[in-house]
Formats: sequence, C-alpha cells, structure tokens
Amino acid sequence: MQQLTLDAKTIDMLRNIPDLIPVFREYYEDWSVRIFNREQYECRNYLSPNRRDFYKVLLITEGAGVFTMGQNTYYIDEPTILYIHPNDIISWKNLSEKVGGYYCLFKKGYIQDHPQLKATIDKYALYTNKEKSVIRLTVQDATALNQFFVLMHQQELSGNSLWEDAIQAYLQLLMIESIRVAQFPKPDTVSDEFRHIHAFFHLLEEETAHINYTNPIRLKTAKEFASNLAVHPNHLNALLKKHTGQNVSTHIRSRLLEEAKVLLLQTDWTLQDIGFSIGFAEQSNFNLFFKKNTGITPAEFRRSAHR
Repeated sequence: MQQLTLDAKTIDMLRNIPDLIPVFREYYEDWSVRIFNREQYECRNYLSPNRRDFYKVLLITEGAGVFTMGQNTYYIDEPTILYIHPNDIISWKNLSEKVGGYYCLFKKGYIQDHPQLKATIDKYALYTNKEKSVIRLTVQDATALNQFFVLMHQQELSGNSLWEDAIQAYLQLLMIESIRVAQFPKPDTVSDEFRHIHAFFHLLEEETAHINYTNPIRLKTAKEFASNLAVHPNHLNALLKKHTGQNVSTHIRSRLLEEAKVLLLQTDWTLQDIGFSIGFAEQSNFNLFFKKNTGITPAEFRRSAHR
C-alpha cells in the first residue's frame, strides 16, 4: 500500500498534510468528521503549534516514536491511543519505518450536533484531563479498538445518509472501551530545549487567541517573545531553527498570516480592521505583507474563498 508521507530531518510544519495544517482553504469546506488509515496517510515528523478547529483521536498499532503534548513527552514503542484536543501543542518524531493504525478528526460543530457524543467526551475527560489523553494498550486491546476505526471508515465511504450518526456512536464506544482498558503511562523527562520550544508556541497562541481590532496583538518581534520567555533571542532562534527548520520571526509571521486568513474567511471585518488586529497600523502594509506571503491580496483571497 502506498504511503503518503512528509519526511524531513527536522520537524516539519505540516504545510502539505491536509489533516493537520492549521489554516488552509479546503479546511473550511463542508466536512465534519474524517477517518484516515495511517498506512496511507502518515506524517513522519511534525510539530503542530497552532490551535485547530478539530479534535483528533490517533491509534498507533505499529511503529515507534516520541510524542510530545504540551510539556509532557512520551516514548511510544507499543500500541497506544492518543486523544488530542484542538488547543494541544503537539509534536511527533518518528523512530521507525513501521506504520499501523488509524486516526479520526472531527470538528467542534460535529460535537455540538451530537449531544450524546459531547456528553461522553465530557464524562470521560479524555481530551481535557492530560493524565488520560495518552493510553497504553495491549496488542489484544489495540486490535479491538482498531476494529472501531475500520467500521467508522466503512461508514464514511458508504454514502449512507446516516453515516455521520453511525460514526459518532462508534466514537462513543471507542472512548468507553479506551477507559475500560486504560493504562496511563507516566510522561518521560522533557528536555530544556523542548520546554523552551513549547513555551514559545504556547505564548504565541496566547498572543493570537483573542486578537481583534480593539485588542490587537501585543508581541510581534523575536526580541519581544524572547524577553517574555526570559531567554536570549539568539538562543531561542537557534532552538527553533534546530527543531523546526524555521526561526522565531518566521514562526511569528506564519502564525499572523494564518490568523489573517481565518479572519478573512470567518468574519466580515474590514481589511483595515484585520490588518490592525495582527499588528499593521496601515492597510497598505497589511496588503503588502499578505501578498508577499501568499501571492494574492487579502481582498482576492476573501473573494476566491467565497466563490
């Protein structure tokens, strides 16, 4: 079976993997839940520093790697299921050629449309209680959970009018069974380097989470971020360059660009207000920034997305 992979010596920022890109145009198309076979869609190394609109449940039946969620790091070399909240800052470093399992993505709106699913998520707290988000499995238990993903994938491909309802029922059973067989591993020791990296991305998220034209972004430069983290800008730059291939300024610029895309697609704010929200006092400077990084103006991006 052909693998669709993104392999790199450094942690990649997922510009080409549709299920994990923080913002991309197809992301706003009308889908609520999707199932992927890891043998076909496997990302070998990645860092996902930005909040997403979807929840993820990832079943690893084969392979080994280092998974980091926030400041907790886990060495995974046996069957494991992971429950990843939209706000979690995560990374994965692949350590083997073997790949097995599935993952499911479902949007927040999907939960709101299925109150029983929401009740199950709230009851078992697999996404909110970080001590429960990583579950070690026996081979037998992994095989049983894998069958739920097989059934969900079959429903997705069935074309049946009730396929989304069926998947949410299987998701509930998946969570219940996960809790029933759960073995919660203790996190491994996280290095100072990863602690600084995740602190940076956490601060970047805090700065961009609630920006608007009455509360524009406060920190915009590498020096300002480094000062808030009590590290030297050169050291922070070196760490991010080493582990992600990009420096601080590039990450800030990319995050602001993604936030601009969200605001262009999801609000009716003026271009002036959007530019001001992400740190541009003049709309002309915002236009130049956006076109330099996307090839089109903000107005063209907004029009093309609503055709």
